[in-house]
Amino acid sequence: MLRIPKGYNPVTLAFVLEASAYRALAEPERQVEHHARAAQCVSELERLQTAGYHGACWGYDFDWESRYGRLPSGTPTVVATGLVTNALFVAYRLLGLDRAFDLCASAARFVIEDLPRLPGKGGDFCWAYYPTDHQQVLNATLKGARLCVQVHSVTNQESLLDAARSTATFVARQQRTDGSWPYAVSDRRSWIDNFHTAYVLDAFNAYQQLTKDERFRVVMDKGWHFYRANFFFDDRIPKYYSHAAFPVDATACAQSLLTLCRFGDVATAANVAEWTINNMQCDDGHFAYQCRRRRLVRIPYMRWSSAYMYLGLSRLSFALTGHSEAL
Repeated sequence: MLRIPKGYNPVTLAFVLEASAYRALAEPERQVEHHARAAQCVSELERLQTAGYHGACWGYDFDWESRYGRLPSGTPTVVATGLVTNALFVAYRLLGLDRAFDLCASAARFVIEDLPRLPGKGGDFCWAYYPTDHQQVLNATLKGARLCVQVHSVTNQESLLDAARSTATFVARQQRTDGSWPYAVSDRRSWIDNFHTAYVLDAFNAYQQLTKDERFRVVMDKGWHFYRANFFFDDRIPKYYSHAAFPVDATACAQSLLTLCRFGDVATAANVAEWTINNMQCDDGHFAYQCRRRRLVRIPYMRWSSAYMYLGLSRLSFALTGHSEAL
């Protein structure tokens, strides 16, 4: 109606890829189908990468207005690249898709060579959000760290581990006394929310699992206890902010499933899934954007809501069928 062309968001495709990898193991009777879908997603993600950088990288398929800049369509970010490569790494680990790992290794070169390093104290640093940026966004730099340790776990390239350790140290230093992290430092975005906290926790957990280096265990455990104690109402409803029950956001619900499963709290993840299906899934199957105090916002966002919930539910299915491997 508004002549807006349909887009193809690489992150949406990455969520389908990661979900397909989980479902291939959770549903062995459909393994061939899910494996084929995953392989197709890898090929599409290779096609959708942004050219002109030292390695594979991805951005969104639309012009993006953020608080601190305007990004033309396709501008690669560490967040989009980190979400895509995490899915690729899961596909490599669970399904043996070698091309998926090749893209991860290439993307690590983008992170190392194309993203500015914003210096902290004592030699640590924060990766910028995108190549011409100077924001210090904590979950974003840890997505770069996670990619580096994922690739290091296969290649043993020490420079990747060194970089990951340094930026993880930067984030660890930003933890508040209650265990929380602000969204960003060096600007006014000091809020604390559900899914950005979860991203930080997932990345610290991946660092520890893949490197066997436990130097951040106390930081991670303190953050986990804050997250678990403050972001769930009645052990089933994810809160957007620790101080407010509403809105309940589909991304918070989906990411809660991933993080709760990663940290072994599968029972609470099952509660979250049940509540979200009963209260936010619409008649045609899509998940609503938000549940607000007096109404359900049913906008069918594919990347923010439905694809993310598909991934979260697939990860829960993976856990409920006895698979506990942390990737």
